[in-house]
Amino acid sequence: MEKLTGTLALAIAERDGKSVPANTYFQGALKVMRPQYLDDSGQVVYFILNPGGGYVGGDVYKINVTLADNAELLLTTQSATKVYETPNNEVRQETEITLGKNSLLEFISDPVIAYEKARYVQQQVVHMDKTASLFYSEMITPGWAREQDGFRYEQLLLKNQVYIDGKLAVIDAFRLTPADGVLHDIGMLESFSHVGSLLVVTPSIDETFVHDFQEVLKQEFADLRFGISLLNVHGFSARILANSTQELEQFIDFCHRYVRQHCFEKSPLLLRKY
Repeated sequence: MEKLTGTLALAIAERDGKSVPANTYFQGALKVMRPQYLDDSGQVVYFILNPGGGYVGGDVYKINVTLADNAELLLTTQSATKVYETPNNEVRQETEITLGKNSLLEFISDPVIAYEKARYVQQQVVHMDKTASLFYSEMITPGWAREQDGFRYEQLLLKNQVYIDGKLAVIDAFRLTPADGVLHDIGMLESFSHVGSLLVVTPSIDETFVHDFQEVLKQEFADLRFGISLLNVHGFSARILANSTQELEQFIDFCHRYVRQHCFEKSPLLLRKY
């Protein structure tokens, strides 16, 4: 049996208009803070913690999140995920998410910081009802390296799969291997060092919404490189290139606020972490 460095299972139910924990289990180097309610909508907020301070070679993490019908959860990390040197085995994190009817999951992740000689594989699978909604973000930042050129990690592989009503609807895989020497080529990171991704799936998104949203983003972030693609299902994906974590955070925060207001009919939340 595979030995896990950290495991987390979180199940959320809806009771009388309020989302509440139905089951919470964690062991090893994964924990969650107590549930919080940051507004009067009934949505519950959880912060994921890694008390170990970072990921090292051979670490394996598993996360399972389940939302019952009508449940609403905002899940975020307390701080960046730091991946250190992995001389023998890569670090792996596997996440499985199940979203019931009319449920809502907003998963806002702090950056993955990959240091020199780091190898990290992240696999996430989402099973959702066609009436459910998902907002997911991730960021990649190069960590300190002896040569101070920012690209001394060996491999980052982030894979997302979304199944809607049991059918595979979205596949997104992003792989960075600096040893190949192509990170600065056209179609990769080009002249940038940081990359962010968004995946939004919700019934209220259509072609008109994405077109209007693109125009808004062009006005707000004229100096930032980004692209948005309409999905075959009701949703969109986005990729953002930048040269600082702050630029990515500002872009993702703006998108989150916009989607919360126009799709989820919710006011902005302040996720103060420091």
